[in-house]
Amino acid sequence: MKRACGFTLLELMMVVAIVGLLAAIAYPGYQEHVRKGQRAEVSGLVLDNAQRLEHHYASTGRYDEGTVEGLWLQSPAQGTAVYRVSAERDRERFVLRAQAVSGGLMDGDVCAELTLNQLGQRTPADARCWRR
Repeated sequence: MKRACGFTLLELMMVVAIVGLLAAIAYPGYQEHVRKGQRAEVSGLVLDNAQRLEHHYASTGRYDEGTVEGLWLQSPAQGTAVYRVSAERDRERFVLRAQAVSGGLMDGDVCAELTLNQLGQRTPADARCWRR
């Protein structure tokens, strides 16, 4: 008598259930890890923009005169934007703003909007938003 080899439907369903359970547990942790990386990148780009504006101010005596080379306009710097970065400048001050792209990974996050001014004041004050 020949014996059948293979898996039963019940065994396959058990494997699918276990894989689904593991994925349900692991996926939120993975998403938070990716968000942490996005926060680090955008805060780094905003701080780099601030440094470029301060260098420009040291050279010209004002923030709003001329073009500042190398300002980042999105985060991540390459690829699909998760944040849009903008600069409001006048003679004596600047405000850098990074806003999460609507419907993107960071939309609705505690760090969905970051601002930094010439005095170094940062919002939100949540330390998670400004880690490097």
